Amino acid sequence: MNILITGITGFVGSHLAEYCLTKPDVKVFGTVFSHHLGDELKRIDHIKDKITLLECNLQNRVAAQRVIEKVKPDKIFHLAAQSFVPLSWASPEDTLMNNILSELNIFEAVKDLGLNSIIHIAGSSEEYGLVYENEVPIKETNQLRPLSPYGVSKVAQDTLACQYYYSHGLKTVVTRAFNHEGPRRGEQFVTSNFAKQIVEIEKGKKEPVIYVGNLEAKRDYLDVRDVVRAYWLATEKCNYGEPYNICAGKTWTIQSVLDFLLQQSTVKNIEVKQDPDRMRPSDVQVLLGDCSKFKTATGWEPKINFEKTLEDTLNYWRELT
Repeated sequence: MNILITGITGFVGSHLAEYCLTKPDVKVFGTVFSHHLGDELKRIDHIKDKITLLECNLQNRVAAQRVIEKVKPDKIFHLAAQSFVPLSWASPEDTLMNNILSELNIFEAVKDLGLNSIIHIAGSSEEYGLVYENEVPIKETNQLRPLSPYGVSKVAQDTLACQYYYSHGLKTVVTRAFNHEGPRRGEQFVTSNFAKQIVEIEKGKKEPVIYVGNLEAKRDYLDVRDVVRAYWLATEKCNYGEPYNICAGKTWTIQSVLDFLLQQSTVKNIEVKQDPDRMRPSDVQVLLGDCSKFKTATGWEPKINFEKTLEDTLNYWRELT
C-alpha cells in the first residue's frame, strides 16, 4: 500500500508517518516544500531512512499532479496547510490560497489520473467558530460560523471534499479534529509555547515570567498520537463525503493547562503576565465536541490522558532546549 502524507514534516504529519510505518506492507511518501522547512526536518529525522520525501509546492497544479502520478497512492492524508490561527489574521490571502488551492490540486490530479485513492482531509473544530451555549457539545450538524481566516479556509476544504465526492466520486473522508497537542508541537501554539517558556525559565535562559494571551477560552484537547490513529481509522471505516468530529468530549480552560504545566515545573513562583500581542481580534470561547458519530463508525476511543500529553510536551522541550 502506498501512503502519501502531505506536510509530513509537520507536527501531525511526523506522528502519522510513524503510525503508518507500524502497518504491514506499507510504503510511506511525504511532500515537503523547501521554502517552509526550517527545523521541521528534525521531526522526522528518526524515520528518514524509512520514508520517501518528495519536493512539491502543492499550490502548483502541475507539481502536485507529478507527485501523485509518481506515487499512485492508495491513501492520501492531506495535512499540509497554514494551520496557525493568529498568522491567518496577518496573512489571510496566503492562508486561503495555501489551504484551498493545495487541496483542489490534489483532487484534480486524482480525478484526471483516474486513481482510486482514499483521500483524508484534516478539517478543524475552528470551522464551528461562534458556538452558542445551547449548541454544546458540538455535533457535525452544527452551523459553521468560523471566526478566523483559518477557520474559513477549513470550511472551504471541508465543503470542497464533499463536492468532489458527490460530483466526481472521489473517496474523500473529512475529519474535524478538536485541539490536539503533544511532543514536536510548534512553539507558536499555546500549549507548546507555555511549555517552552517554562523550560527556558528552568534553565535560566529567561526571567521567571511567562507571557500569555486569553486564558479563559475552553478547549477540547486530545493527544496527537490518538488523533493520527483516528485518521487511519477514518480512511478504513468512515463514509465518504461526510464530516466526523474527533474529540475527547471534555474541556480544559487555557488557564487550567497553564496551571498544570506550572505545577510540573522545577521553578516555583513564576509570574504570569498577559501580552496584548497574544490576543486575537476574535476568539472562539468554547470548543467542546460530540464524537459519538465517529466512535460508532470506527470503535475509536482516546487512550492517552491529557495530563500525560502535557508532561510529554514539557519533557520534549527539556530535551530540545
